[in-house]
Amino acid sequence: MTRPVIFIHGLWLHSTSWQPWIELFAASGYQASAPGWPHERPTVAEAREHPDEVANLSIDDVTDHYAALISDLDEPPVIIGHSFGGLFAEKLLGQGLGAGAVAIDPAQIKGVLPLPLAQLRAGLPALGNPANLHRSVSLTTKEFRFGFGNAVTEEESDDLHERWSIPSPARPLFQAAAANFVMHSQAAVDTANTARGPLLLVSGTADHTVPDVVTRSTLKQYRDSTAVTELKQFEGRGHSLTIDGGWRDVAEAVLGWLKEKDLS
Repeated sequence: MTRPVIFIHGLWLHSTSWQPWIELFAASGYQASAPGWPHERPTVAEAREHPDEVANLSIDDVTDHYAALISDLDEPPVIIGHSFGGLFAEKLLGQGLGAGAVAIDPAQIKGVLPLPLAQLRAGLPALGNPANLHRSVSLTTKEFRFGFGNAVTEEESDDLHERWSIPSPARPLFQAAAANFVMHSQAAVDTANTARGPLLLVSGTADHTVPDVVTRSTLKQYRDSTAVTELKQFEGRGHSLTIDGGWRDVAEAVLGWLKEKDLS
């Protein structure tokens, strides 16, 4: 039976940004798909025209959406997420809903303490105004350049923004930012689960939105689990590493890891 793979995007990118990955994984024998978040329109243009439809979505809203999709599959999938998609992948794997997971530049989960200045600045378009809690927020090309495209040329960053960037709910960012002060935070992950499948954390060392120190701190949260948890770092790569000109290097490394863990 063909192993299913579900790709989950993060804030400010559309699900279709995974298309090159879907094609590569399909060619490698996987049944690959990238379902959008709840209420996400099927195209970038439509998503931009209807920003309020995704406003106020919470971490649990999105996690439950993917959990329902997974429940309809014939076998547990590999879950691959980027940014907040990485956090969702970690939550779903912790709940026993995946055969394995890859969290690429994952948003910080409850327990992660480092909060670098670059990360604070990258989150300001949403977090800078408390009224954004229940709104959707878009990034300007300048904001996208700092948060996503700092490790590529300005021209490439602007092109990626034009092709893939969409309005996204600010609420998950507020939830993650306050996670360590909330007893039952939705950003909590069952990091102590010893029965779950393997987890690979991927970090770009030049990432502003999820700096490498944050991903390394995430790895430490799994120290009480005997399940496989590993970290792979990509030197000089930013938050755009899943969609920029070097995406294939990351995707092929993920494919190699899945094969190594018998998840092919």
